[in-house]
Amino acid sequence: MRRGRPPTFGVEEEFLLLHPGTGRPVPRAPEVLGEVAANGRRFTAELTAFQLESNTPVCRTADEAQRALVAARHELAAAADRHDSLLVATGFSPLALPDSLPLTDKPRYHRIRDRFGQLLDSHTAAGCHVHVGMPDLATGLAVSDHLRPHLPALLALTANSPFCGGRDTGHASWRSVVWSRLPSAGPPPLHRNPDSYQRSVQLLLNSGAALDRAMVYWLVRPAVHLSTLEFRISDAAGTAEESLLLALLIRALASTALQDVADGRPAPELPDQRLRLALWRAAHDGLEGSGLDADGDLVPARTLLEKLLAAARPALEASGDAELVDDILGRVLRHGSGAHRQRRAHDRRHDMAEVLALLAEQTRTALPD
Repeated sequence: MRRGRPPTFGVEEEFLLLHPGTGRPVPRAPEVLGEVAANGRRFTAELTAFQLESNTPVCRTADEAQRALVAARHELAAAADRHDSLLVATGFSPLALPDSLPLTDKPRYHRIRDRFGQLLDSHTAAGCHVHVGMPDLATGLAVSDHLRPHLPALLALTANSPFCGGRDTGHASWRSVVWSRLPSAGPPPLHRNPDSYQRSVQLLLNSGAALDRAMVYWLVRPAVHLSTLEFRISDAAGTAEESLLLALLIRALASTALQDVADGRPAPELPDQRLRLALWRAAHDGLEGSGLDADGDLVPARTLLEKLLAAARPALEASGDAELVDDILGRVLRHGSGAHRQRRAHDRRHDMAEVLALLAEQTRTALPD
């Protein structure tokens, strides 16, 4: 197989700020961001004042990305400590949301509230988004088409939000369930070409399901202004290493798809209904349960992950990332997904304080061996 230089990539990590005593969201993002703004790192506000985001620079190597991810988490966590709050990486607030969400004061966020009402709660989810560089829009859309079948396995691997309102939701990724309520969210359509993509976007805008193109919330979408394809499938990762694992797997899958597109191989014909059901099952079971494969059969979720890894393996070998991916993935498989680790912490004393302590600790530390 012909392979050129691996594409560039970058990672966006969203975090929540929780009160160290009550565990409830606290609106201290303006203070935390104000403290770290002067250092040149890429930190931004989100819709509410208890959310914030860090962005890596454009990366070419795993080492570049890992350094950026770890440094950003340490800096944000330290600043949060100084403002009496905990920085946590989880897909949804494990305890109840405030009755009135404290919005970041931007006109667009107020327009979202006015249009979508209680669906605004969906925007309080926290994800890990991976950008992969693309040569042009048409190629990015073709890559999106090729990678649709791998989205459920990526979601199962990264499920990290089993609790809401202090209770187990019965889903490994409650963030995914809540986010899917938005009318512009969900799996990407099979685009086939840029005209098809433009028609899909225009339909979202005409219907009012999206206020603007930034509200096209497909799980994979072109970020035209960045010349990237953005993957929005994952919960906020418990550790920086899991964010890196996600990014390296996605880059490898995208590299393989780029080669398939160059060789003229067609994208798999995966029906939308089957993909939606596979995504729900992944959100429900996570890595420790079952998943729906491309034929519609229930199989162990780890079987789907093995198929994904086999598809990514040649590109991982070519980029020199295979050993690192195997190491991180091995530790995830030994200790469980983020959702599994949260549930195990809760089961120790049936106390949400144990979950909060785990989230705060692993946000700034590595996975154990």
